[in-house]
Amino acid sequence: MAHAPLPDSRALARRAPGDHGARAVLVLLALLALAFNLRPAASSVGPLVEEVERGLGLSSASAGLLTALPVLSFAAFGGLAPWLASRLGVHRLSMLGLVTTVAGLGWRAATSSPSLFLVASVLGLAGMATANVLLPSLVKLHFPTRVGPVTALYTTVLAVGLTAASVLSVPAAHALGSWRWGLGIWAVAAALAALPWLGLVGHDTRAETRPHAITMRQVAGTRLGRMTAVAFGLQSLQAYAVFGWVAQVYRDAGYSATDAGLLLGLLTGIGIPVSLLIPTLAARRPSQVWLMLSLLSLLPLGLLGLALAPTAAPWAWAVLIGVSQGTFPLILTLLGLRTRTSEGTAALSGFSQSTGYVLAALGPFGMSILHDATDGWTVPLLCLAALAVPLAAAGTAVARPAYLEYELGR
Repeated sequence: MAHAPLPDSRALARRAPGDHGARAVLVLLALLALAFNLRPAASSVGPLVEEVERGLGLSSASAGLLTALPVLSFAAFGGLAPWLASRLGVHRLSMLGLVTTVAGLGWRAATSSPSLFLVASVLGLAGMATANVLLPSLVKLHFPTRVGPVTALYTTVLAVGLTAASVLSVPAAHALGSWRWGLGIWAVAAALAALPWLGLVGHDTRAETRPHAITMRQVAGTRLGRMTAVAFGLQSLQAYAVFGWVAQVYRDAGYSATDAGLLLGLLTGIGIPVSLLIPTLAARRPSQVWLMLSLLSLLPLGLLGLALAPTAAPWAWAVLIGVSQGTFPLILTLLGLRTRTSEGTAALSGFSQSTGYVLAALGPFGMSILHDATDGWTVPLLCLAALAVPLAAAGTAVARPAYLEYELGR
C-alpha cells in the first residue's frame, strides 16, 4: 500500500511548542550542566586504572569489568528511563539521576573494598545512564525548533566534560596525593550540576508525566529502531573501548601516565569542536549519509596507525580517532530528527541506548580478553578497525530520511 510522503520536518518543528525567556535559559543551563557530567564517571578511570588496580588489589578480570561497567550500566538502567520518566516526571528523574551520580562517585572514591568500589561505580553510572536517555527527549520537549543547535551545545559540553576527566584526573591525583582524589573531584562537579535542576523539578506537568504513547517494544518492531540500536551500539563499543584502554595502549608503548593522559585528552578534546559542528550540519539537510561516512572513514585509519606504529605519529592517531567519534553527536541528533514528538524521541532513545549498550559492552571487556590472550594491543585494535564496516552500514541506514512514527503508521 502506498504511503503519504514524509512531512516536512521544519514545518513540524514550527508547529511544535517550546520554551522561551527565563525558563528556556534555566532549562538550557540545566541541560548543559547535566551534559558535562555524563562522562567523567567513565572516562576518569582509564588514565588511573593501574593506580586503582594496585590500590584496591583488583585482578585483571576485575579491571576489565571496571572498564566495561559504563556500557553495562547504561544497558541495564537506560532502558528504564522512559518508563521512570512517565511516572516521576522527566525533570525529577534528571535530578534524581544527578543525586545518584554524586552518591556513587563519592562512595567509590572513599571505599577500600574492591567489590564495593564496583558497586559504587554502578550506582554512579546508573544516574548517568538515565540522563543519557533523557537528554535527547528533553531537547525535543523544550527546544523542538532548535534540535540541531541545542544538541550541538550539549554534546560539545559533554565532550568538554569527557576531556576534562581524561586530562585532569591524573594531575589531580598527583597534586592531592591519591588516585582517590583524582576520581572524587567528579562527585563535586556532579553536585554543582544538580543546582539548576532544583528550579525545574516543580515544572513536571501531567502532560509531561503521562505514559509514553510509543513503547520500546513498538520501536523494536521498526527497521529504523533496530538500525539505530545497532549504530548506537557499535559506535559506543568503539568509544568505550578507546576511552577505557587507549591510555594504557600508549603507556605500554612507552609513554608516561601523564603523557598517555594528554594523548587521551587530545583524542577526546578534538571532539569539542566536532561536537559543536556536526549536529548543526546534520539538522540543515534531510539526509546525513555523507556526513556519517566522512566521519567513519577516519576511524580505521587511526586504529590501524595505533595498532601498527603507536609511536610513529601518536598525535595523528589520536586526532583521527577523536574526529571519527563525531558519529556520537550525529547519532544523538538523529534521535530527534528521526522522530516527530518528544515521546517518540524518548522511546527511540531508550530502545537504541539500552539495547545498543549491550552490544557496546563487548568493546572494553573484549579488548581486555584479547589483550591477555595475545599479550599485546595489535589484535584488539585491528578488531576495532574491522568493526568500522558494519558500523558504517548501520549508520548509513539511520542517516537516510525517515520518521519513527511514520514506520509505526502514525
